[in-house]
Amino acid sequence: MQAMAPVLMMMFSLLVPSKIWFAPDQPLTFTIKSDKNVKLALTDFAGKVIDPKGNADVPENKPFDAKEIFPILATPGTYILYAQAKDETKPVDQGGFMGTPVVIGVRSDARRGAPEGPMVIKVEPLRYAVMSTDAGDLTMAFYYDDAPNTADNFLRLAEGGYYDGLTFHRIVPGFVIQGGDPRGDGTGGPGYQIDAEFNDRPHKEGVLSMARSQDPNSAGSQFFVCLDYANTAQLDRKYTAFGKVMSGMDAVKKIAATPISNPNTGTPQTPQKIKSVQVLPVTPDHNPYAQLQKEQQASAPR
Repeated sequence: MQAMAPVLMMMFSLLVPSKIWFAPDQPLTFTIKSDKNVKLALTDFAGKVIDPKGNADVPENKPFDAKEIFPILATPGTYILYAQAKDETKPVDQGGFMGTPVVIGVRSDARRGAPEGPMVIKVEPLRYAVMSTDAGDLTMAFYYDDAPNTADNFLRLAEGGYYDGLTFHRIVPGFVIQGGDPRGDGTGGPGYQIDAEFNDRPHKEGVLSMARSQDPNSAGSQFFVCLDYANTAQLDRKYTAFGKVMSGMDAVKKIAATPISNPNTGTPQTPQKIKSVQVLPVTPDHNPYAQLQKEQQASAPR
């Protein structure tokens, strides 16, 4: 098996891929690490269940090709693969799965004039983050489908402790709270920039998005949390929305109510510290994506 980071290996608790990156013509190989009889379930990122081709039962400790069971995994899109006990009747969005689900991103080539179809497949554990602040904890889910590189950037920085001890240095009441700058004045970043992933996710209350300069591809580590869509709708498709605060908006609002010392910069009178950001694997008992999927399905055109 190809070597993986120890943390990622631990998160692949039951569904263990042979590697993280696959060419589109390669088998999408997994091994089940369980002493129970297991079946697979697949949804798209919005939570729509995708039926298998035939039997979805998989053998213990024996490699299998997920594309043979779910042929749709050869089609560009973002999918979530679950392991279930063979006799499980509870839906996956109600915790009817085992271990940590796996995100399968079947990526196409977005370059102009590129051939259609998949270009590469990325497999990773479905994760969320808990940001601990002086005002309380924020639970964050991420848009693996619409902003995969931006979400990955945030998660990698968080796992490395980048955000621990930083502050929300800019507060604009009714608009955003912004943090993630190691300098604390709005001019800092991680020493690199990432390309924009503008998408159709609206900048509604609680949405996480990337701060940037005039250059669309100038984001790095600074992010903001949206407060009021009446004011943040102007950011749609101009800034990269990459996730959402699924719980802890009371803490966000408490930070947003902090008195401001300089209205021009949004500098708070009292520093609003990010104590830590912990990246965690989704489990049956802790799955903020179930609520995210319900919200997305409720807002989908009928």
